[in-house]
Amino acid sequence: MYEALSSKTRSKDTKMASITKDGSNFITTNPDTTPVNQSKNAKVSSTKSEPFITLERILRDDPKKDPYPSARAASKPGNNNSGNASSSGDSSSSGGATVKRHTGGDGRWEAIKVAKAREARLGLNNFRLLKRLGYGDIGSVYLVELRGTSAFFAMKVMDKASLASRNKLLRAQTEREILGLLDHPFLPTLYSHFETEKFYCLVMEFCSGGNLHSLRQRQPNKHFTEEAARFYASEVLLALEYLHMLGIVYRDLKPENVLVREQGHIMLSDFDLSLRCSVNPTLVKSSSVHVAPTITAQTRSSFDADSSIAPGCIQPSSFFPRILPKKTRKSKSDFGGLNSSIGAGSLPELMAEPTSARSMSFVGTHEYLAPEIIRGEGHGSAVDWWTFGIFLYELMHGATPFKGSGNRATLFNVVGQPLRFPDAPVVSLVARDLIRGLLVKDPQRRIAYRRGATEIKQHPFFEGVNWALVRSAMPPHIPDPVDFGKFAAKDANQTENGSSQDSSHPDFQYF
Repeated sequence: MYEALSSKTRSKDTKMASITKDGSNFITTNPDTTPVNQSKNAKVSSTKSEPFITLERILRDDPKKDPYPSARAASKPGNNNSGNASSSGDSSSSGGATVKRHTGGDGRWEAIKVAKAREARLGLNNFRLLKRLGYGDIGSVYLVELRGTSAFFAMKVMDKASLASRNKLLRAQTEREILGLLDHPFLPTLYSHFETEKFYCLVMEFCSGGNLHSLRQRQPNKHFTEEAARFYASEVLLALEYLHMLGIVYRDLKPENVLVREQGHIMLSDFDLSLRCSVNPTLVKSSSVHVAPTITAQTRSSFDADSSIAPGCIQPSSFFPRILPKKTRKSKSDFGGLNSSIGAGSLPELMAEPTSARSMSFVGTHEYLAPEIIRGEGHGSAVDWWTFGIFLYELMHGATPFKGSGNRATLFNVVGQPLRFPDAPVVSLVARDLIRGLLVKDPQRRIAYRRGATEIKQHPFFEGVNWALVRSAMPPHIPDPVDFGKFAAKDANQTENGSSQDSSHPDFQYF
């Protein structure tokens, strides 16, 4: 989500370039933007403004003593989740969010309620900014404490002037609107939002475990085990399924945007590139669950023989090659405690794929861009399934499959090069099969194009996953607890002593 102060991440680029179907003729579609930089973490932008917002600047521009009159304006009628409470003449405004069903027992809601009982509207003066956690394309994120409580949040601060000068006000608005809609255990909770004369602020959950990119870097050989990758992928898949049912195409999946909560479960972040569209979820009867058979030497050689074929030329039968025939069986689950196939053939399933959505925007991160985005052909929700395939590949291999010597070479590889798997680390055949189905270059032949997450859930790679109880499964990694009291006291002393030091803390890498 955000570029940490002490960590290198891939760039997020918008409206940069287009490539023809054969991978040639690199064409710049926006001549006003800076040329594509060959550095992995270089940001492509035409702006002269710096999105990195310092703590000193926030305190200078919006001191603890609120300079703006506190007009206790009520929210507009019918504005449930994310409306601004403002009145004419006010230079600041704020808005709250309805308590989400899945966070009903969250003490942070009670803290927000107590704060609002004292003041009708929350603002920067209600929060103590403790630490800058990171920054991204449209703002910076801070660890903050709600004054008078022991509740800690992550606050995204966006500079209005910088957004306006770079034509990114709409992106900030889109993110706030989407956050106000979300109510899911693997997606962010928007506790409050407000604006001052110079800043937009979003108050969200702080994830003490950092992100999957940083966590992967700390693994042996810098990649996850297949079991750990399955755990994280299953939670991400449920989050994407929920977003698609709301008519939201995420468009920015990568390990940097998958945060780890204190319990070890994940939370997707950063929705400023997301696309909203209309969707009509439908109930359909489930097909049988696919189960992988025993792999023999003969089937292995058959599979390896197919591995050199370009994925854009593959159209497996029902997205499953012949070595993975359809079967159903009952077995004990090693993930979630129950067998996911019980009753799967008789229960209806809710599916929603906003495939009719078409966008011509060139957005995303080079290594995760889908071919249809690079070609400039227009894209829909299938881009999320492509990025899900890249995501799964990176978790298990420690690198993305099409990375080139620079950003331009990477784009060429995505469009023109076949998918290849390295000899090491060794991953299962079912894992390779799922990745192959996801990384088909033709979006209409990509797995999940029509049936969405339902089809991916039924793939043998996820055999044994009880989708209803994923939230109860034991995560492969539990972050160390954070001593907020000690950390807050340290930063409070630094602030009182006038220290301008704002170095990154390794426990607070937040993207």
